[in-house]
Amino acid sequence: MKTNNIKKNTILALSALACTGSAMGQSGTEQAKKYNVIFIASDDLANTMHTFNNEMVSTPNLDRLAERGVVFNYAHNQFPLSGPSRASILTGMRPDQTNVFNLTASFRDDNPDAQTLPELFKNNGYYTARVGKIFHAGVPGDIGRDGHDDPQSWMQKYNPIGRDKTEEHLVTNHTPERKVLGSTLSFMAMDATDAELTDGMVANVTVKLMRDAVKSRKNQPFFIAAGFYRPHCPYIAPQKYFDMYPLDKIQLPEQRDDDWDNKPEAAKFTNPLNWGLTEQQQKEVLQSYYASITFMDAQVGTILDGVKELGLEDNTIIVFWSDHGYNTGHHGQWMKQSLFDQVTRTPLLIAIPGMKANGQETDNHVEFVDIYPTIAEACGIQTPANVQGVNLKPILEDAAIHWDRPAFTQVQRVKKINDSDHKKTFFGRTVRYGNLRYTEWDEGREGIELYDYAADPNEFTNFANNKKYKKDQEKLQKMLRASYTK
Repeated sequence: MKTNNIKKNTILALSALACTGSAMGQSGTEQAKKYNVIFIASDDLANTMHTFNNEMVSTPNLDRLAERGVVFNYAHNQFPLSGPSRASILTGMRPDQTNVFNLTASFRDDNPDAQTLPELFKNNGYYTARVGKIFHAGVPGDIGRDGHDDPQSWMQKYNPIGRDKTEEHLVTNHTPERKVLGSTLSFMAMDATDAELTDGMVANVTVKLMRDAVKSRKNQPFFIAAGFYRPHCPYIAPQKYFDMYPLDKIQLPEQRDDDWDNKPEAAKFTNPLNWGLTEQQQKEVLQSYYASITFMDAQVGTILDGVKELGLEDNTIIVFWSDHGYNTGHHGQWMKQSLFDQVTRTPLLIAIPGMKANGQETDNHVEFVDIYPTIAEACGIQTPANVQGVNLKPILEDAAIHWDRPAFTQVQRVKKINDSDHKKTFFGRTVRYGNLRYTEWDEGREGIELYDYAADPNEFTNFANNKKYKKDQEKLQKMLRASYTK
């Protein structure tokens, strides 16, 4: 981050909270503080923003949150697609355990007794509420509806619907051949106020719920989840946010003609590359994506203002996350469902009052299954045995600590066999460890990839089977295959 108020690698001297025991890791005779939790989700948000060291995209409110928490520069989702990723985050289980690999399956089909993170808080005396998209919901199709929600997780739920949904027929669509609007490169700059759009409504309802909880539930802590729909396509925001990103200032990611000469076809999601868009069209899409990010960030600001106004800053945990990263022309790819760093790396900020590393950022690799135990145990709630993540408290206390753990991500592919109607389904799986990434498609049968980010941060060179990397490849291959669930 480039925010002046954030001092990287400098521990802030924060006073201890007035509660019995510390916030995390008490002895059996000590009682953890009953923090409130505000759980903020974005949709299809990449790390391409100011809070994560990209100067182009303005996110002043996430910068504010970063000042009071820890920024995880290398947090990795477990499956870069909304349904599987959200099921994994909210259960603390990897996709092979949830058995959710698409947008229609439910984790409860194979895990009927699983306790989601909000359900765990509800079962421990918290008031739980959802506003907007937390579990998977189609965008824009499910705006205003439950989508694939988990009803038993919440005591109350709200599904706002704004002009971005009711006027979506007015969007400009650069990929009309893609039949589902939520999978197109489409956009609209609206003559509208923030409050007229769905995400503005999500923020305002969230603040109202906080205010009602403070007034009516004085002795009951809350877990309120605010799920924003942007910057998911169609990229829609008020005109003023588009004006912040003039087209002549938009820079596309570097693309090379020989980029795919050394990469397996299975690694492609966008085919043909860039879906045939011209450079001008790509810039228009990227402009609208940036505008949607800054619009979403403004709604985060509304929630943060509410926290401050209600005097909740010292007793409220705030978590901000997206379901996965997002390609915006990297390797000629757009959207998600790939295993490049731009997509596995996903925004994550955790602000727990009193943590020694608050105000810092960390370059340690962590996984999204780690969110569940971290937040539960911060509030003195025991993590269920089936949760596969680990508590990130050591990093929250020391951002520079050596965290020697790999991060795993997987995605599913369907391949047509020759010219027949037969298809085969297989996984791509990747491990990120240190400066290296190793990927196998169909356990190597559809190709392998090895990237060294110290030597090649843009992943232009696939070092798989390079003699120089023989030992590294063997080590990572063993690590990755040990993660497979047979």
